[in-house]
Order: sequence, then C-alpha cells, then structure tokens
Amino acid sequence: MNNGSIGGLVPLDQMENEGAPQRAFAYYETIGGRMGSRPNADGPSALHSHMTNTLNTPIEALEYAYPLHIMRYEVRHDSGRLGRFRGGDGIRRDIQVLTDCQVTLLTDRRVLAPYGLAGGKPGQSGENVLLRDGKEIPLPAKGTIEMKAGEILSIRTPGGGGYGTEKN
Repeated sequence: MNNGSIGGLVPLDQMENEGAPQRAFAYYETIGGRMGSRPNADGPSALHSHMTNTLNTPIEALEYAYPLHIMRYEVRHDSGRLGRFRGGDGIRRDIQVLTDCQVTLLTDRRVLAPYGLAGGKPGQSGENVLLRDGKEIPLPAKGTIEMKAGEILSIRTPGGGGYGTEKN
C-alpha cells in the first residue's frame, strides 16, 4: 500500500476567489504499485493491486484542483525481480508542492523487500524521498513532514517478487 496526503493553505495570489485571504486544501491518493509473479505468469506492473474502490488520479485533474505539479510519473523499470516468472515493476511519482504544506505518508515495503517464492528473487524495496535544496533526503515509510513551496516528494513504489527458479 502506498498512501499519501498533502494539505495546507493556498495563498491569495494562487486563488481564483479574491474574496478570501486563503483557502485550505487536502489531497489524498493511493499510488499504485505492482503484483508479484504467479506460478504461471509474470506479475503486472504499475497498477493498484489488492486494493479496491480507488482510481489513478489524472495529472491534469490533480494540477487543476490543487497547488501541486507532477514532475515525474513513470514505471520503475527493473524494480520487479526475476524468477521463472518476473515480478511486476512499481511506479515513481514525483510531486512538487507549490505552497508550504504538510505531507503524511503511509507506505509499506520500504525496509523489507517484497519476497520471491519458490526460488524467485525479492522485488526492489520502495523509497520515499524528499528533494530539498538539491539533496535527496530519505523519508520513513510512515510519518508526517512539513514541506516548503518548490520542494519535491518522490514516492517510489516497490517491485514484485519473482516466482520459481530462472530458466537456463
């Protein structure tokens, strides 16, 4: 599971409604990942797995409604691992905040990698990273941080484990 929420106040100069000095916003998203491989097939990449009633938020909708800018949204190639059948690849989503805000992360598989089965290799662990002042600062799997306008939150979901011993 990869959950993130971002909230704060939108300054007056970023608002359409000039009548209010500022407006509060709250954004919550479940970010997809991957599935591990199965005894008879590779695992699918870049999707929500084992989670229901959630959707991928389109970049255009997110940027229109919130003071956020998506800098990067792509498959984390080679994050799924090998076996007779390969685990699926995760996702990387980099979100630049355009106003000071508070971010809360509730993610898994950041320390312990998704395991492989029957001789398959474990998937690559996920990472949460804050890009601040040109530096990459690792973030824990769960917690809350304060971000300044212009900083970037990078959520890198884990890859799936492989299944079975590789073919020769």
